[in-house]
Amino acid sequence: MSGQLAGLLLYSAGLIAFGVWIGRRVDSSGGFFVADRKLGGFLLFCTILAANIGAGSTVGAAGLGYRDGLSAWWWVGSAGIGTIVLALWVGPRIWRVASDNGLLTVGDFLEHRYGRGVRAMIAILLWLGTLAILAGQLIAMAEILQVVAGAPRWVGALIGGLVMTAYFSAGGLVASAWVNMVQLVVLVVGFAVAVPWALGAAGGWDAVVSAAPAVDGYLSLGQGGQSGWIYLALLGPAFIVSPGLLQKVYGAVDQRAIRTGLLAAGVALMIFAFAPALLGMVARTIDPSLVQHEQALPLVLTQGLPPILGLLGLAAVFSAEISSADAILFMLSTSLSKDLYKRFVRPDATDRDVLRVARWAAVAGGVLGVGLALVLPSVIGSLTIFYSLLSVSLFVPVVAGLYTRRPGVAEAFAAIGAGLLALLVARLIDTTEASRLFDPTLVGIVVSAIAFALVSLIRRSGEKEAG
Repeated sequence: MSGQLAGLLLYSAGLIAFGVWIGRRVDSSGGFFVADRKLGGFLLFCTILAANIGAGSTVGAAGLGYRDGLSAWWWVGSAGIGTIVLALWVGPRIWRVASDNGLLTVGDFLEHRYGRGVRAMIAILLWLGTLAILAGQLIAMAEILQVVAGAPRWVGALIGGLVMTAYFSAGGLVASAWVNMVQLVVLVVGFAVAVPWALGAAGGWDAVVSAAPAVDGYLSLGQGGQSGWIYLALLGPAFIVSPGLLQKVYGAVDQRAIRTGLLAAGVALMIFAFAPALLGMVARTIDPSLVQHEQALPLVLTQGLPPILGLLGLAAVFSAEISSADAILFMLSTSLSKDLYKRFVRPDATDRDVLRVARWAAVAGGVLGVGLALVLPSVIGSLTIFYSLLSVSLFVPVVAGLYTRRPGVAEAFAAIGAGLLALLVARLIDTTEASRLFDPTLVGIVVSAIAFALVSLIRRSGEKEAG
């Protein structure tokens, strides 16, 4: 066993032990789902920031930096912008609705606003899409361990799946928030050391510029290669309405904690966004002929840093993937136990029954995620599936549901159905060939909004004629 793998296993055991110790106090669904609404601004900042820095923000973004240059900033920067919108706009408002009505999940909100049919549809869609992003986090862990520690892919996926499932199933949001705080410290220290050291070892910025490929806009922040501001259409909405993030918002002690904690997290994400992009560009100075660009970050950890710093960087990346993975497991667990089991299978289930199902759902989600990680080919590919599905199906119903009163079930179904159909068609015919403005996710959101508005107008006209 390599020293890096041994160190990572020791760190993993510590995370599990800490999470289980915190989780021993959780004995109700309210504690498991929303931490009894006691999260202050600092813990909210830690758990939101840790959840938003995952496979896409490290392995994936570094790969984009290797391929497209500085414009890879937008992959993580867009998440920061979405988080700021959540902090100042959607978050405080949905927290007030959830607090006033005792809502525990986004499914609770959708039923409160539109009815049980919409809740059921979104719960099923989330289970399908969320497994893809969970697999993406595990793929990233497996790839890092494969390159840095020489562990087979299945070993990396299994270690990641075991760690996140163990501490999350023990304590839900409470355990996640406290474990995320530890992970965030390791993550920040690891990247704060890795970026300047790797850049210096590569010969500084001049060496990065010299190694820049013949990619249009490689040194431009706005757009380079296939990366750039268009990621805002794919990622921005997803980080505003993600059930995993909204349910963490539900756990806030008050609206002030949401504004301060999430605003700080959004700004931190926009700063952090430079780190993976720069590390990817540094990787090009080490090996300009890398076949798989998602191997850029593992390359830097093994060849751009001394062994002890490589281990620290490995722990930082592992922390990032695990913290995001537990947020995804959060969505899976709460969606199945509350939105499906409690609402449709056993309406008379006790609080203890719901808590037990939530924990077993977390275990099932972890197992399925590991299995899928061994099948899906890439990190960015699996994450794109999830972000597109999430944005198109949830953005319009959630935001419109918060700021309008008249539209109901018909509008919500029309928005979800039309948006998903438009997304599928846009992907099949590859609308981005015509213009980057025709990004399939953006097309889906626009069509979803149009469908929502049209059905609302038709219903109003019908009501006036009937009146």
